[in-house]
Amino acid sequence: MLVEMWQPAAAGERVPWYVIALRAVVVAIALGLLGVFFYVAFKLTLTPVHDKGQAGGNTDPGDSLRFYMDRPTKEALLQIGGNLALLAPLGVLLPLVWTTLRGPIRLALVTGVLSLTIETVQGTLVMGRAFDIDDVILNVAGVVLAYLLLGRRLSRTLRGT
Repeated sequence: MLVEMWQPAAAGERVPWYVIALRAVVVAIALGLLGVFFYVAFKLTLTPVHDKGQAGGNTDPGDSLRFYMDRPTKEALLQIGGNLALLAPLGVLLPLVWTTLRGPIRLALVTGVLSLTIETVQGTLVMGRAFDIDDVILNVAGVVLAYLLLGRRLSRTLRGT
């Protein structure tokens, strides 16, 4: 019953006002969560750190991943898991706000550009941070995983097909 309520009206029928209102509430909440998400993500990624000269850039895919895998398990999980999780909420929130962003390829393209922008700013403007292409790859993979595991179903259920 609940899923049926959220689906688009049949041809020639109008969508009930309460369904439109509920969808508007869902979008408003998702937009608010996106605002909070972007604040936290930018705070985490664009705040200078004191790295004692350790930050090194990486433009070769896989180099940082191999480096992480040679580290102790806890450090590797923190680095890889953190980068997978960093932008993952976008895989759930973006399709709720913009149904045109449904689909793993669309989300990968949009979040790839966002992640690439963040990494470029880190590498050029933020003290103690460096550009790392593996971070971009992991960020995008996290978004696509979140979309496939939760975002697709949630978007279709709450916003209709």
